[in-house]
Amino acid sequence: MTVSSDRSPERSPETPSPSSPSSPSSPSSLSPRPSSSPAPAGGAEGVGTAAGQPAAAPGVPAGDTDASARRLAYVTVGVPTLGFAGAVVFAFHYGISAVDIGLLVGMYLVTSLGVEGGFHRFFSHLSFAAKPGVTAFWGIAGSMAAQGPIVFWVATHRQHHAFTDRDGDPHSPRPIEDGRRFARVRGFWHGHVGWLFTVRRQNWSKYVPDLMRNRLVMKINQYYFVWVLAGLALPALLGWALTGGTARGAAGGLLWGGLARVFLLDHVTWSVNSIGHTLGNRPYRTRDTSRNVAALAPFSVGGSWHNNHHAKPALAHNRHTFWQIDIAGGVIRLLDALGLVTHVRYPKRARSE
Repeated sequence: MTVSSDRSPERSPETPSPSSPSSPSSPSSLSPRPSSSPAPAGGAEGVGTAAGQPAAAPGVPAGDTDASARRLAYVTVGVPTLGFAGAVVFAFHYGISAVDIGLLVGMYLVTSLGVEGGFHRFFSHLSFAAKPGVTAFWGIAGSMAAQGPIVFWVATHRQHHAFTDRDGDPHSPRPIEDGRRFARVRGFWHGHVGWLFTVRRQNWSKYVPDLMRNRLVMKINQYYFVWVLAGLALPALLGWALTGGTARGAAGGLLWGGLARVFLLDHVTWSVNSIGHTLGNRPYRTRDTSRNVAALAPFSVGGSWHNNHHAKPALAHNRHTFWQIDIAGGVIRLLDALGLVTHVRYPKRARSE
């Protein structure tokens, strides 16, 4: 993919067959590929497909859903929802303290950067390179968001780019035309959260051979539930410590910095999938329905400039004009200035600003 500032969508090259990722090799750095080279198997565009193949989930019969993924979806969606409701009830009884708000904002910022800067721009699109310590930060912070392990999240996103708004896209909000009523509403719901309950059984490793060969990434992936629990325990411990060791402080930290924070970030991320393909403006004429949603930009730390992203998916910045808020892009720029990340793919215009 070329890094340019023209206003036409990038086109993915033909994707080579993936090499076998059956066992991780020595730790390898995740680096952006040269602009002139084809996308790796399972890369940002052209995932798992060769030119001329039909747009369908490869080798997966329709309706063949993954039961274990569906069970995990009930936990992923249900527990934070109950936690958010509990936080609201807790607030009615005990109020919301400055510590509660601080932990909510702080944990939200860390984990949203982990999702957008780490899972999305770093692991999914290889928009920059990072040393092991920074790689670990991105992986752990993103895992604390409780949106799924690295392998699942990245494989799903790469599949989305390969089949955007076509058969095979795991979370397109396009209307479900099956003769039943409310086709648009049901399509929107599927794109937002319903897709989690219909994940099809498949070999996710075919989409992420680069991650499967990286021992550090696979170790973080292996301990996913540890990081999720750490993302709940950390604000509880901080709430306890910052309030002089009170149970109320620990409970407020768990509910607001933990469960409610997961709930809010989940729906912001999912809104990029649903609203970001339904409402908003389209400065780039991409071959999909992606849209920029300015109102979500601060909360998605820049992820809601979705049409920008689909037009130039390899870039580390979604900010294509000076007024667009892209917190994740700003953090990546800061890390670049500090020498903690390298080979950052900038928009040409943003680089000169």
